[in-house]
Amino acid sequence: MRVLVTGGAGFIGSAVVDQLIEAGHHVRVLDNLSPAAHSSAPDYLNPDAEYLWADLTDPDAVSRALVGIDTVSHQAARVGLGVDFDDVGAYVNDNDAGTAVLLGCLYRMRWQGRFALASSMVVYGEGTYVCVEHGPVRPGPRRAKDLEEGRFEPTCPECTAELTPADLDEQTPLGPRNVYAATKVHQEHLCEAFARETASALCCLRYHNVYGPRMPRDTPYAGVASIFRSAFASGRAPEVFEDGGQRRDFIHVSDVARANVAALEAAHSVGGPFNIASGEVHTIGEMADALQAGFGEGAYDPVITGRYRIGDVRHVTASPNRAQRLLGFKARINFARGMLEFATAPLRGGLTHASSSSNHTTGA
Repeated sequence: MRVLVTGGAGFIGSAVVDQLIEAGHHVRVLDNLSPAAHSSAPDYLNPDAEYLWADLTDPDAVSRALVGIDTVSHQAARVGLGVDFDDVGAYVNDNDAGTAVLLGCLYRMRWQGRFALASSMVVYGEGTYVCVEHGPVRPGPRRAKDLEEGRFEPTCPECTAELTPADLDEQTPLGPRNVYAATKVHQEHLCEAFARETASALCCLRYHNVYGPRMPRDTPYAGVASIFRSAFASGRAPEVFEDGGQRRDFIHVSDVARANVAALEAAHSVGGPFNIASGEVHTIGEMADALQAGFGEGAYDPVITGRYRIGDVRHVTASPNRAQRLLGFKARINFARGMLEFATAPLRGGLTHASSSSNHTTGA
């Protein structure tokens, strides 16, 4: 295959590039090397790929990048919760407008190949829960008053009873709770509309909390694993929001890259949304402790701050069964091994206000 990887110089994108080349495919990368995320072209770039340094919102550049391309791996996105809501324009431009330009160029080419979208578990919003009396329920938006008073666990919307978290599947209704999540839902909808109009094959890969080498460090746009890893490396104690009991599924970047290769190589009839997760559930606090153990004696204990972000969700974990059944994908790197290795893995150089159309992580 001849594959275009948007955002292929970034964290996940570069791992996808490496695995596609290892599988024998020709890879072209489109990345803007945004100075907000890259001080220069990273030193880990695969020399066997072809690179086009341009912005995804430039139709001429995108059209050039698509010449001769069979399949597209769309990794480019501005990620995480950012600094505050004032980032809204940048998120919409990078994620939604960039995707629209890409799809428009493909449409004008009458392209009908396979398309893999880097989506995210944030499209679900709050996870799935079970009430003893009312069964499966979806809690409403979290209230600042409850969070201020340390009531972090959602309650049943019918009877206010305590809930038990459960794994969700791809049929769970979407409920974005922040700007980044809203743009990822919009990306999915744009891609679905394109696929219907063109009879192209689309896989929306909903990544859970991705971690591993090449993550950007010291940036408010990075995933929680990178933020904690940066703190330990700088001799600081990581600050754990809420009480550290938030449940997540942490998946290694190499597994996410394998999922992308599986989606691009799949039979034309295989498509739709896929949870790309490890199947292991751990709390944010457990992740901080695992990284501390990887750093060894002398690492500061994580600090439970009680702070919160209104756009966060309490628990979100998912079943990876559909990806295993239809794509043959199953994560290989377990939490213990992955976090131990991540404690000493190389990160990409820090930038104070980093964001990019070439990095994709999922925040906590």
